[in-house]
Amino acid sequence: MKIGLSTYSLLGALKTGEMTVLDVIQWISDHGGEHMEIVPYGFTLIDQPELTAAVRSKAKEVGIELSNYSMPANFVQESEEAFEAEIVRVKQHVDLVNRLGMTHMRHDVTAFTLPTDKMTIQWFEANLHAMVRGSRLIADYAAQYGITTTIENHGFSVQASDRVQRVLTEVNRPNFKTTLDIGNFMCVDEQPLIGVRKNLPYASLIHVKDFYFRPYDEHPGEGAWFTTANGNYLRGAIVGQGDIDMRRIMKLIKDSGYNGYLTIEFEGMEECRAASKIAMDNARRLWHEV
Repeated sequence: MKIGLSTYSLLGALKTGEMTVLDVIQWISDHGGEHMEIVPYGFTLIDQPELTAAVRSKAKEVGIELSNYSMPANFVQESEEAFEAEIVRVKQHVDLVNRLGMTHMRHDVTAFTLPTDKMTIQWFEANLHAMVRGSRLIADYAAQYGITTTIENHGFSVQASDRVQRVLTEVNRPNFKTTLDIGNFMCVDEQPLIGVRKNLPYASLIHVKDFYFRPYDEHPGEGAWFTTANGNYLRGAIVGQGDIDMRRIMKLIKDSGYNGYLTIEFEGMEECRAASKIAMDNARRLWHEV
């Protein structure tokens, strides 16, 4: 098992210019992390070959593995031309992942923000063919590089464990797995303990995050709260400090025999560097205690 951090956890410092992606690599190394997930928000690599080379070099220099590349994608398009353009775009990122020397990539299959009528099972089933077709094309393209592509429980319409499994089953490619996010099930009001148990057998990488939860009829007031698919309230928390049963979930993961990357994601209101350090320390402590 290796504890690491998503660059998204330090987005606050990246957006203000206090840190660059190269600084993030050094910071992870200095604070006990073993790997880094690249989420290209607050910076880009696809249009910066020199920075791409510098990221690969810096990671090697300080002993940080580049574990995963996560990007948005949407295969549910209005026309065949738009679908084909999206496939071309995502393939360019596959090429980038290969240039970075990485072998794991997560892409979405629909737009992240969707109106309520596009979160239904009816909409999902009606558009499943496009999600599957796009995922197959990308997985087959990535196979030439030995890259595993994945779908995450992410983006409301494909966030519940059964829907993730439906896409996985239909795509049916040996290098197409799931990036299992232990917290994201809550966005569609699925109990994390259940979602994790169901999708662990299909996981090639695990995101560790935490949330505070408040029911729909207990408005929590101002702050970085957002609503779930059914109107409950969530806010990002430091791993181990929120309302997710982190100890039991860590035990589930450990007992399953999983021994790969655990990637910390922090999305809360606290200062991002202090929160990320506490989150990594808590995840490592809990792993050893369970």
